Amino acid sequence: MNIPRPRGTRDLLHETLRAFLRIENAASSVFERFGYQPIRIPIFERAELFIRSVGEETDIVSKEMYTFQDRGGRDLTLRPEGTAGTARAAIENGLLSRGEARKFYYTGPMFRYERPQAGRYREFWQTGIESFGSNDPLIDAETILCAQLFLDELNIAPVRIRLNSVGSGERHTYADALKQHLQPNFENLGPQDKARFENNALRLLDSKDPNTKRMLENAPSILDFLSDESRAHLDAVQNALDAAGVKYQLDPSIVRGLDYYTGTVFEISVDSLGAQDVVVGGGRYNGLIEQLGGKPTPGIGFAAGIDRLALAMSAQDSLEETSPLIQVWIVAIGEEAKPRAFALLNEIRRAGMRADMDYQGRGVRSQLRTADRLNAHYAVILGEDELARGEATLKKMSDGTQESAPLDETAARLRQSVPTNT
Repeated sequence: MNIPRPRGTRDLLHETLRAFLRIENAASSVFERFGYQPIRIPIFERAELFIRSVGEETDIVSKEMYTFQDRGGRDLTLRPEGTAGTARAAIENGLLSRGEARKFYYTGPMFRYERPQAGRYREFWQTGIESFGSNDPLIDAETILCAQLFLDELNIAPVRIRLNSVGSGERHTYADALKQHLQPNFENLGPQDKARFENNALRLLDSKDPNTKRMLENAPSILDFLSDESRAHLDAVQNALDAAGVKYQLDPSIVRGLDYYTGTVFEISVDSLGAQDVVVGGGRYNGLIEQLGGKPTPGIGFAAGIDRLALAMSAQDSLEETSPLIQVWIVAIGEEAKPRAFALLNEIRRAGMRADMDYQGRGVRSQLRTADRLNAHYAVILGEDELARGEATLKKMSDGTQESAPLDETAARLRQSVPTNT
């Protein structure tokens, strides 16, 4: 009986998984340079965590969350994003009690019930950072710089950084102004945008409906509604980015779709991905910790979609040449050679190389074809003649040249010859 995987999920195999691992390694390398510490949060949380933080009227909560009851009748939700869970963990574990700024990064799967399409799945992977405790505009700029360096490490370029501010209480005043602007044409909105109009008008700025976009061309800008404090904060962020030589575009249409955002918001896009071009999105959420039961604590962060980053790397040919699955393949000829070949295999692995051998009793040609298919650098041949001489034959797979090496020196000889970056 064939049981297929659920729609919107996928098995991560071979090159795709290796791209994911490269992205995750780049993330941890860059984030730790900025002082972020790793954190692991549960894959499922109490449903009210996301309802309170993300917003009950957002698309995520109203239509996209995977929520279920456990045997105790508790409503649990597969996490749709990482910020709320990280904030909950920081509060629950007393990580913010010292009054110091704290920085965390995470990587893992998220879940949303969306229509699957290129780069968008119902089970998808994100990596992200969260910084708690400082309202300094320099942290806003640093967050964007961290995202930029992360993409640089992956050779993803060019990218477009778009920056905006949704203010604090100003977003509600602006939402009312936006509704007043669109009210005369309300009946011309599509069903989804009509729901956004009623429940979360700022989400209309994210609409993909061409008709809605035309109606918004002359809409008021949120920048005109910012308080003096919010405007000064945004100016300071821009000054810091300018000083660091970061190219960005001030875009008042960037609002992000979650209710916890306040102040600075930003997105980073890659043109090679087409319509679904945003690979990083984030911003400030100064009220979230207090909303979840903690003391008033400012916060800011971003999330990057690993699925889309892998697509961008593939589209731009920025995937590095694939490292061989196996660097050294041991070819044992005859039963007498197998025990010594097995011991040699262990020595090579202990020397830090990826190595393997045949356990199916195949012939020499078949084993060499396997070494070639796995892109091994060397095939190490050990048969009766080699055993008699106390040597192994080292065959370089790229050109077929061969040399002999004493058995007790073979692992060290290979360690000197096998490229260290593969």
